[in-house]
Amino acid sequence: MSPVVKRKGERFTLPSKYLLFILTILCTVMMLVTFGTNVFNRPFNRVVGYVIVPFEQGIAKAGEWLSNRSDELVQIRTLLAENSALKEQVASLTEENTLLQQDKYELNELRGLLELDEEYGDYNKIGARIISRDSGNWYSSFVIDKGSNDGLADDMNVIAGGGLVGRITSVGPNWSRVTSIISDNSNVSGMTLATGDNLIVSGDLQLMAQGVISFSKLVDSQDAVVEGDKVVTSDISDKYLPNILIGYISTINKDTNNLTKSGYLTPVVDFEHLSEVLVITDKKQQIPSGGNTDGK
Repeated sequence: MSPVVKRKGERFTLPSKYLLFILTILCTVMMLVTFGTNVFNRPFNRVVGYVIVPFEQGIAKAGEWLSNRSDELVQIRTLLAENSALKEQVASLTEENTLLQQDKYELNELRGLLELDEEYGDYNKIGARIISRDSGNWYSSFVIDKGSNDGLADDMNVIAGGGLVGRITSVGPNWSRVTSIISDNSNVSGMTLATGDNLIVSGDLQLMAQGVISFSKLVDSQDAVVEGDKVVTSDISDKYLPNILIGYISTINKDTNNLTKSGYLTPVVDFEHLSEVLVITDKKQQIPSGGNTDGK
């Protein structure tokens, strides 16, 4: 009889009768183990104790470890969800706080303008918001959101922050450009409030880096003007209404001619931070002849 050669690739199959025989043997062994627990008593129990018990303990510890890891995963998911919710809450509160700060700033601005409106109550005024400005750190020239459609015109005075900002120099239908008193080549005819002595306030953006602008042509033969005196627009200005606060004298120097004095003053307006202004719609009566034409 020729031997049976297993071909490559053929799967090994166990006949059903052999499989049934093996299962019968396994069942018999299991029955003997169960029966042996009572027959052999201690010797067999010891063997079982050495083999089965450590295995069961290992399974129990593994189950406990998996249970703990499962609980930790649940806690981590909960913490991640809470963390995400807290981040959203912080973002919402931060946005709300920013809006509140902005509202507070605008409220303070409006309060300041209201006080200014009351201080110069004799003049008709209209509020306006700054919508753009020239490059640089200072509001030397800027554009507001009101124009000829709102009744504004050239040379109307602009105030904010307690005093004089400048005047309108060009107007469109819904916008106006304001040139401030700190701009280069800007000149304002002023006077000291305490003594009534006249002087000329001149803009200088380089000086504004030190927080001051210059004044000149002060006639003070009695040496009555001192540092800290208020300077306001004078009655003889042809562009600016009288008695609008410009600033405070910080330095006084006697000129070489020994007739006049010059120096520096600190503007009352914060020209680094402006957002809202008031435009005085009343214009200074133009001098018919012989008046200044250089923006004084």
